[in-house]
Amino acid sequence: MVKLDILSDPICPWCYIGKTRLDRALAQRPDHPFTIEWHPFQLNPDMPPEGMDRRAYLEGKFGGKEGAVRVYGQIADAAEEDGLMLNLGAIERTPNTLNAHRLIHWAGIEGRQTPVVSALFAAYFEKGLDISDLEVLLQIATDAEMDVDATRRLLQGDADSADIRARDAHARQRGVGGVPMFIVANQHALSGAQPTDLWLQAIDEITEQIRTKTPTDSTVH
Repeated sequence: MVKLDILSDPICPWCYIGKTRLDRALAQRPDHPFTIEWHPFQLNPDMPPEGMDRRAYLEGKFGGKEGAVRVYGQIADAAEEDGLMLNLGAIERTPNTLNAHRLIHWAGIEGRQTPVVSALFAAYFEKGLDISDLEVLLQIATDAEMDVDATRRLLQGDADSADIRARDAHARQRGVGGVPMFIVANQHALSGAQPTDLWLQAIDEITEQIRTKTPTDSTVH
């Protein structure tokens, strides 16, 4: 198997689009060699714990209302082309994603990481839910068949918060400035929402490399 590490933030629209494109390739290559692990990267590491008004956040980030409308219009168009209908108007607040990343980390321990990542994207971008809210996160954990009682206890404290922040900081120190970031076999980095065709090509090439390196049975019978 080949490790595919993905740095992402569940409030990053291009991460959602990038995951959708990758998922489409994986579905077309069910025997793909990838073992996937998700890693934390906060778009807004200094976001207050309670988050902030989404309109104010976007206008501040993109230089006013016109800039925000232009950027998110492009995002909505790209998402629609990939079959995603983002309900951006339903999002009232931009959350702090530390707790969402903690949930993703614990989901990895329980072997539920990708379903939880998928659910976080859908909750935020399609349902407009606050994915910093305890009950929202616990419902996602429940749907993913995680240990909900343990998850509740962990979320009510600060378990692994320092670790998530440290991993985020380490990624930045290594030069990661944005997400999604895909790292293949700890060697090849792909930045941005890569097209499905590129992933299909990569999977086919890696699969062929693995096949040709597999020793054949030369035993004489």
